[in-house]
Amino acid sequence: MQKIIILDFGSQTTQLIGRRVRELGTFCEILPYDKFPHDDPDVIGVILSGSPLSVYADDAFHPDLSGVFDRYPVLGICYGAQLISYNFGGRVENSGTREYGRALLSYVSGACPLFDGISEGSQVWMSHGDSITAIPEGFNLAASTDTVRNAAFWNLERRIWGVQFHPEVVHSLQGKQLLENFVVGICGSRREWTADSFVDTTVRELREEIGGEKVILGLSGGVDSSVAAVLLGRAIGDRLTGIFVNHGLLRKNEYEDVLSDYRKLGLNVIGVDASERFLSALKGVDEPERKRKIIGSLFIEVFNAEAAKISGASFLAQGTIYPDRIESKNITGKVIKSHHNVGGLPEYMKLKLCEPLKWLFKDEVRAVGLSLGMPEHMIYRHPFPGPGLAVRIPGEVTPEKVRILQNVDDIFIRALKSEGLYDNIWQAGAILLPVRTVGVMGDERTYDYAVALRAVTSSDAMTADWAFLPEGFMRNLSNEIINKVKGVNRVCYDISSKPPSTIEWE
Repeated sequence: MQKIIILDFGSQTTQLIGRRVRELGTFCEILPYDKFPHDDPDVIGVILSGSPLSVYADDAFHPDLSGVFDRYPVLGICYGAQLISYNFGGRVENSGTREYGRALLSYVSGACPLFDGISEGSQVWMSHGDSITAIPEGFNLAASTDTVRNAAFWNLERRIWGVQFHPEVVHSLQGKQLLENFVVGICGSRREWTADSFVDTTVRELREEIGGEKVILGLSGGVDSSVAAVLLGRAIGDRLTGIFVNHGLLRKNEYEDVLSDYRKLGLNVIGVDASERFLSALKGVDEPERKRKIIGSLFIEVFNAEAAKISGASFLAQGTIYPDRIESKNITGKVIKSHHNVGGLPEYMKLKLCEPLKWLFKDEVRAVGLSLGMPEHMIYRHPFPGPGLAVRIPGEVTPEKVRILQNVDDIFIRALKSEGLYDNIWQAGAILLPVRTVGVMGDERTYDYAVALRAVTSSDAMTADWAFLPEGFMRNLSNEIINKVKGVNRVCYDISSKPPSTIEWE
């Protein structure tokens, strides 16, 4: 299958470039700046990403791209454009001030195919500290803004383009058009990358990889592991066994509901109710990281014990997706963010790893789920933390606190769905505060818990803003929670954004 290679120089928006290319129906791989696959016959073009570094800094990345230039069409974005200019004899200098934010194109070359259909006055997004003060000899000016003369340049004969701005972000209003001009118009993509084609190809590959052997898969109820299960089920049928562990910290009735959903899909799933074991292990523990470690290690123990009962299993499947793999190590090899399903298996398990979604972004996982015929309520379910409600109960976790929070959360989520608000929110839930407050109910004094409600909007959870919910909805919701949930006499709403706050409280 045709592919675009994105060489990553450390930009925060590299993944976004990848998503935009995929949205154009074209497969892409994001690789470290010095790991170009020279022997891959499917490569049709190369994109050089941005970077937090300067091209003339001592620690700047200067890979040997002699086997890339003049062999493939190349598009440099921000640092990538500066690197092209630097390599071919142009001039890059510190501008003295960081050029950040919106800018308007004051000049666009009508002869440049990269800017086909892009007009003067179009808004683009700048984010750089250095500027290209002179483009290389033999290159032509493609676009300018009022403050950045060399906003884009090109050499048609060598098939090299550079843009100082970021076409991958939504603030560059015709950025998708520019990327389409490169990927489709210049590189010649046939736009073969679709959810349906992925399903057909992956099912075929899974059958070849697994053969007649058995696979076990850990299920969480979330979209990634669920889509992986259905995809594997289509490939190998009942030779797949899913294991769904109830750690006692799921939402109200979630254990039963998720098991029912899996069985309706025809999946072979074992449910393990280990809630008492988890809650007992958490007794007296109030430190957040220790709670997470107890839950994580105990989960592995329970899962491994169940997996050992399945004779003849040769593979362990995981719902790892592409951002998990990219985030786990940056281009210098240092860990940025650890993921529980990245990094291999314990040696004693003697299982081969199977990751059918490892090339997909989250929105593509959802598209694949719809292609597989999965119900929308499973596909568009809000993210839910692995440690469950434990991270929404600051302090010690007890069965009574879990009961209270499950009931509050259930009322909140049901209300969002009934009022048509659920699908406009990235994530919502309730937090049981570690304080009691005085109240009056039925002319009697109460001294019960306060709860905080949290609802945020986001596109990728990297940043998030609190969701504005209608006043009448909030008033009715507060009344319902206090009237129906014994142990709660006060309801608050969290109106902090990320950053500086996180979505979860612990």
